[in-house]
Amino acid sequence: MTTFDEYQSEARRTQNPALPTWAMREHALYGLAAEVGEVLGIHQKIHQGHPMDDTALRLEIGDCLWFLAELCDVYGWHMSEIAAANIAKLRVRYRDKFTEAESRARVDVAKKAKAEPVRSRYYASVKGGKGK
Repeated sequence: MTTFDEYQSEARRTQNPALPTWAMREHALYGLAAEVGEVLGIHQKIHQGHPMDDTALRLEIGDCLWFLAELCDVYGWHMSEIAAANIAKLRVRYRDKFTEAESRARVDVAKKAKAEPVRSRYYASVKGGKGK
């Protein structure tokens, strides 16, 4: 597996197809929050004298990725498009590399165009197929 879209396709295989769209969205959001908590818990243990558990951390980060893939599926988005848009945003914000000045200026926020209405599987199901 070498691309986000390949990962998303493989992860989709293990999603629960019986869930309605609204439940899949909640499953993805609650699952992501829970997995981020697991990542934080691994780091919290360092302050109690435990060594960093790299293996557990990698597994929990993978679980976060799985829930992000599910959330993208809910909205009908490809993970590769999300990743590319994020990099494009960061290239606008930071011309060459991170600087505190560019972080404070956040020129990408000032350049944002009015967002298009979301047309997703989730909103279509909630709004009776109107996609609004």
